[in-house]
Amino acid sequence: MRLIFIRHAEPDYEHNCLTEKGLREAEILSRRTASWTGIREVYVSPLPRAKMTAEPTLRVWNRQAVEIPWLQEFDYKIIQPTTGVVDVPWDLYPEYFSQYPDFYDRDRWLDTPLYSSNPDIKPAYEEVCRGIDAILAGNGYHRCPDGTGTMFALDRSATDGDEEDALVFFCHFGITSIILSHLIGTSPFVLLHHSVILPTGVTVVNAEKRVPDKAHMRIQYLGDVRHLAEAGEPFSQHAAFSPVFEL
Repeated sequence: MRLIFIRHAEPDYEHNCLTEKGLREAEILSRRTASWTGIREVYVSPLPRAKMTAEPTLRVWNRQAVEIPWLQEFDYKIIQPTTGVVDVPWDLYPEYFSQYPDFYDRDRWLDTPLYSSNPDIKPAYEEVCRGIDAILAGNGYHRCPDGTGTMFALDRSATDGDEEDALVFFCHFGITSIILSHLIGTSPFVLLHHSVILPTGVTVVNAEKRVPDKAHMRIQYLGDVRHLAEAGEPFSQHAAFSPVFEL
């Protein structure tokens, strides 16, 4: 089985929707997704920018998405140490976070003074982890408590022959980073500050089943936007913080 995460198209944050470019991106995305098969379920964030991005694909697939509250963007606010601005709990300046190695520790990042300054962050993170684990368990992948916690025990009655099946999530960069970090056993700080998923970027995670009755999650693509390149649609700069490379 595979998990496919799709970031929303270019947002108009002021009006809580997509820009005209974002609407074009969503339509272009739907032409890429039209040929996808084996979709078990589609999930969507409750935020309009994610729903609007999903709409053209859902129309092509002739199906509906399950709305999940914890798929909304992980934007529990903190005071940015460098600027003093109250903002999302990432987009920190490297000059600041490079001084604190605990941000990169999967067991310590939540308890750093910065993240513990907002008491809502830890329970929200734990809700996301429980939520994705429950979805996986419902599809026959049960997280093993031993080791680093990145292995999954398989219910063979549900997982045999599921290699081309997929669960699709229309959501956001921040929450995708949170989920991926939980799946691969690392601090989300690594993805939040050292990667970027451009609008309509497609992230694919495959279940590797080389060990009998066990699975391990491996990222195949992170934020792939080939559909935009092939359509001649320029890439959005949102969340890049530097000029993006046009493929």
